[in-house]
Amino acid sequence: MNEQLRIILIIIVSVSIFGLLIFVFVKNYIKNKIEYLPKKKKLK
Repeated sequence: MNEQLRIILIIIVSVSIFGLLIFVFVKNYIKNKIEYLPKKKKLK
């Protein structure tokens, strides 16, 4: 039981870190796109 619990906790922590990294990446990507659109309209 102890070994299974350890494996489950490792999986949960790994998925959480991976999800956090993806969230930060997507947030920065969307932020850059939102900042880029007004600049593009000013150039026209």
